[in-house]
Amino acid sequence: MTIDFYYMDISPPVRAVNLCLAALNLEVNRKEINLFNRENLKPAFIQLNPQHTIPNIADDGFVLWDSHAINAYLVSKYAKDDSLYPKDIQKRAIIDQRLHFEGSVLFTHGVRCFLPLFFGLSKTIPEDQRSTDQYYEMVDKFLEGNTWIAGDQMTIADFSYISTLSGLSQIFTGVEKYKNISTYMDRCKENMKDYDSANQQGVDKYVGILKNILQSE
Repeated sequence: MTIDFYYMDISPPVRAVNLCLAALNLEVNRKEINLFNRENLKPAFIQLNPQHTIPNIADDGFVLWDSHAINAYLVSKYAKDDSLYPKDIQKRAIIDQRLHFEGSVLFTHGVRCFLPLFFGLSKTIPEDQRSTDQYYEMVDKFLEGNTWIAGDQMTIADFSYISTLSGLSQIFTGVEKYKNISTYMDRCKENMKDYDSANQQGVDKYVGILKNILQSE
């Protein structure tokens, strides 16, 4: 049975799942949920997902949301091997740590800065929220001596990091100072399957909307 995938491509977590789906060569039944039109607040969707968030999947009656959880599930169920989310306890622990940082720190910084813009609550980013150095410094350290964010092979953590970094770095300048990150982002573009359709096209829409709002200030 085909997986139903509830999405909106400007969302970084949705794009993280897009990249995972591409890596696994999984076909899904896409159902767009327009957050700007509050489609995520319709009763049918809330019944499916009481947290009314995207991405969301329904796999033969099994419903799951949160991109980190979704990608771990997809790899565990559908991947030919465990390279994207190794069963080795220590390798998996590092991936989980990186994912927790991405979700609770890096992505959350973007949400704090951008959500008020998207929903018309503000037309500017407060001065005290514009610095990203403390976040970039930590990501740069994660990459020190590593090809990928959690070691020497691509994992589901990389799908989350690149989906967040690719948008964040176009709104906040300064990422170019961090050579590990700059090289890493190029590596993701070159090595992730269907990178343009899975991530870049959504990034372009995401950044375009934000820049239009900021320029109208």
